[in-house]
Amino acid sequence: MSQQINIKKISFAGLLVTLGIVFGDIGTSPLYTVKAIINNAANFNQLLVFGSLSCIFWTLTLQTTVKYVLITLRADNKGEGGIFALFALIRKKTTWAAILTMIGGGTLLADGVITPAITVTSAIEGLQYYKPDIPVVPIVLAIFALLFFMQKFGTNVVGASFGPIMVFWFLMLGIIGFSQLIHYPQILMALNPLWAIKFLAVYPGGFILLGAVFLCTTGAEALYSDLGHCGKSNIRISWIFVKTTLLLNYFGQGAWLMLHYTPGTEITPFFAIMPRWFLFPGIILSTAAAIIASQALITGSFTLISEAVSLNFWPKVKIINPTNIRGQVYLPFVNWALWIMCSLVVIFFKQSSNMEAAYGLAITITMIMTTLLLTFHLYKHGVDRRIAALFMTVFLIIEVSFLIANLHKFMYGGWFTLLLAAIYFLVMFGWYFGRKIKNRRISFSNISDYVEVLKDLRNDKSVPKIATNLVFIIKANRPEQVESKVIYSIFSKLPKRAEMYWFIHIDMVDDPNRFEYSVNHLIPGVLIRVDFHIGFKIDPKINLYFREVLEDLVKSGEISLESSYDSLKKHGLPGDFKFILIERIMLRDVKLTKTENFILAIRGLVQNISIPEVRAMQLDSTNTVVEQVPIVIYHPVERKARAGRKR
Repeated sequence: MSQQINIKKISFAGLLVTLGIVFGDIGTSPLYTVKAIINNAANFNQLLVFGSLSCIFWTLTLQTTVKYVLITLRADNKGEGGIFALFALIRKKTTWAAILTMIGGGTLLADGVITPAITVTSAIEGLQYYKPDIPVVPIVLAIFALLFFMQKFGTNVVGASFGPIMVFWFLMLGIIGFSQLIHYPQILMALNPLWAIKFLAVYPGGFILLGAVFLCTTGAEALYSDLGHCGKSNIRISWIFVKTTLLLNYFGQGAWLMLHYTPGTEITPFFAIMPRWFLFPGIILSTAAAIIASQALITGSFTLISEAVSLNFWPKVKIINPTNIRGQVYLPFVNWALWIMCSLVVIFFKQSSNMEAAYGLAITITMIMTTLLLTFHLYKHGVDRRIAALFMTVFLIIEVSFLIANLHKFMYGGWFTLLLAAIYFLVMFGWYFGRKIKNRRISFSNISDYVEVLKDLRNDKSVPKIATNLVFIIKANRPEQVESKVIYSIFSKLPKRAEMYWFIHIDMVDDPNRFEYSVNHLIPGVLIRVDFHIGFKIDPKINLYFREVLEDLVKSGEISLESSYDSLKKHGLPGDFKFILIERIMLRDVKLTKTENFILAIRGLVQNISIPEVRAMQLDSTNTVVEQVPIVIYHPVERKARAGRKR
């Protein structure tokens, strides 16, 4: 499939790619949703079938269609979606907004572990219809080993088949469901919401079964996260086809249950409604769809973590672009961690029915966080406060109900995803707020105060020249300022004489694809500042980008790259460059509050999985020096030592 096509515009290719990328998670829910409802029900009767199907229909209509497809997709950050993009849209990034985003991001990442496990296991369990003692777990582990190994090569090769396979998958869902529905058309009465109300009010444990009903919409949040891959128009149009086939399959499973189910037997309605002659091809297609859904979750996890890194929610990890496709990333550490965790889930829970208990609880929390952040976003963007309040009230009632229903899963496996989510949250919490604690103690100096001394140092032959061009990576947003640590490094730590000084400032902007630079000659012929304005989807190859800026400046005649050494200059050799990275160290005698010490302790632990700044910005390590300077905090001296007797 040609990646040159703009798949964000409505087109046949765009719709095909959307089916392959966006709907894998929610599209494979029929594998286990009805099974989870029946196997956890108190007793089998018409109210169970009609009531649960009514709940499924209205959940897909209200939660997926209205909230996500119609409303949430409008909250895009320059075409990008997901909870981190939603946070980027909030202009005033308050502490509570950051915490809500961390909770939502952590639970969404936890869902990325359990979804591949339950989806692939459910598909492979279909083989037990042929051979009851077939070893499901080893087969699933083998699929995972191959799937995660292939990530390093990118997904553009296998991705070309995702769309067509998912077209066949959804067509199969609709056709097989319809083939059962025509034998019991009365099942369509479940469209009446009164059946859902009666089910929740009358059926024993009906409210708790909402936890199983919720499985039909678990992919809605992933749908929003994939907005940047396909565009809202393609998602909305594709959803009409997807929802129709999903409902046909769900109602077909319900019709089969009413006609053929024997109470007390544990079955998988999804495979039971297939004709015997189609069972093996159906299992193969189910496995392919499950792998595609897993691939979408894996790729989504890569995207989420890379966005979190750029928004300073996550420590810097190695990010690779395995192909020439813009936006496709591969994170080795995340990939192998996901492989281990997904494999452990399969080994620990063994059966998809056991995984259902761990599934759904975490993603419900993500949806609640999205509702709260989206309400704030809608209100700040001119939506009437009463409409915003109505939106929040309606969907919080729905999602809190699902959360309460899912809480009973905690002891039966829900603790696993919440534990994962808590670990993800602590990583983000410590990294984000630990950085803020250190940044609060950044002091700045005005460059105008050091113009003359910098010129004098440049011309002082008694100071050995450290480089022709000395480049500092700085964080000062205002062009007339620089961090005091840079001034300390140039003049005090070891006087650093150079012909030209450079300040490089990297501005990570909310616009995901922005890629610009600006140049400011702060002291003509002595000091130049370069600002890179980079979106969170742009790979920060600072060394490469800086070379391109230098080429532009040479072409415009603003600078010359000739060596400053006479013996080299006459031969036309270029000048040398040295990069200086300054790391600030918190001294042990600095007094902080218990909360600040706790946050910094977490950050210290998380630091172990972070790659150095040199690698993160892809600087030339042979020309880069990392210096350490102390974070100095003034504390009044409570008691001063007395001078002793002089001898």
